[in-house]
Amino acid sequence: MSCKYFLLMFLMTLWGDLEYKLPVKAYDRKAIDQIELTNIGEFGLMRKERKSVPAHYHTGVDIKRPGSNYIDEPIYPICEGIVISKRQDGPYAQLIIEHDKGGKFWTVYEHVAGIKVGLFDEVSPERPIARFMNKEELDRYGWHFDHVHLEVLKIKPVRLERTESKPNRLFASYSLICYTREDLYKYFYDPIDFLNERLK
Repeated sequence: MSCKYFLLMFLMTLWGDLEYKLPVKAYDRKAIDQIELTNIGEFGLMRKERKSVPAHYHTGVDIKRPGSNYIDEPIYPICEGIVISKRQDGPYAQLIIEHDKGGKFWTVYEHVAGIKVGLFDEVSPERPIARFMNKEELDRYGWHFDHVHLEVLKIKPVRLERTESKPNRLFASYSLICYTREDLYKYFYDPIDFLNERLK
């Protein structure tokens, strides 16, 4: 890990309480009822087995695009943190952010495009980290990706070895290995409950 990363994490522990906001644009980013989930986007739903992916519990929530902006609809982090992993491979593009105030936790933002942050960058809920896919990207990858998948992890993500094709993807979530409800609640918070308790 870089010195920049450790310095930023140290400074964050000295700052005041984290400010939480919704990860999408809304009239009031402090009101949980301002977001809408997809039809199968709730936390803890059983996802059916598909080719090369066993049946598993849905480990996050799938948040619908908040409006009709198919050009640059922003995605924000839910609070201050440090980017610890960046994956840029089409529909599974993903950012993982570490948060270290009032107990360490991690957030995952997947099916994102137009990533605006780099590895070990400090982020805040005031500045976008990425955007929803535009129409061209959805035509290419599938319109079922017209959402952002948000996870909140209790346990540090799985460390990965750097590869030449994905040099900034340093961590992975536990998304596809939650086969029981015990697994689900061992690794993850329900993002809606988590945010609802903190959006004060």
